[in-house]
Amino acid sequence: MTTPTITSLAPLLDRLFDQDEAARSATRAAFAHLTDADRARMMRSKTDYADLYGRLKDVPLAVSRETGALLYMLARSSRARTIVEFGTSFGISTLHLAAGLRDNGGGRLITSEFEPSKAARARDNLSAGGLLDLVEIREGDALKTLSADLPDTIDLVLLDGAKALYPEILELVEGHLKPGAIIVADNADDSPDYLARVRMPGSGYMSTAFAEDVELSVRIN
Repeated sequence: MTTPTITSLAPLLDRLFDQDEAARSATRAAFAHLTDADRARMMRSKTDYADLYGRLKDVPLAVSRETGALLYMLARSSRARTIVEFGTSFGISTLHLAAGLRDNGGGRLITSEFEPSKAARARDNLSAGGLLDLVEIREGDALKTLSADLPDTIDLVLLDGAKALYPEILELVEGHLKPGAIIVADNADDSPDYLARVRMPGSGYMSTAFAEDVELSVRIN
């Protein structure tokens, strides 16, 4: 029996998750001078995200281990062939999604990352995992990088970049989503406009909070 790609990635993923855990003090330091209200405003701002993510350019900002496992499971169970990711960071979520593609027989993953240094780290990690051939990393503001040259149909989307931009990124990919397409939004509580959009009756989605930090949505028409 062929070993699932996600199983063979376990040592690499363990190392990357450990690095993320060790870097969390840097994340706290980046926000130490902000009140809770100031932090909430920055997270939800459509103009200040460049400054925010610039401060965090050396921090992995990884999905949780549980969310990583969920991404792989969703990619496999949906037999995804085309995936779009907003927010590559160091590529931990990308590895889970690309592993799903590999075990589905191949496909295409387009991911967008604002910080060039993070994109470079992600390439290194994807290369180490033997998955770089499945992934196209687009550097720059996702409002531009994801505005053109998307697959005709998209099976799965991960939103894990600037939370304030979730509605705009959804709008960019929406016309490409096949019926039944899955959208995973990490830390979606920081994007109330997005939650209102996907939870609204008649929106074309069914959506629910999943675990502690994920909004899971399905395109139903």
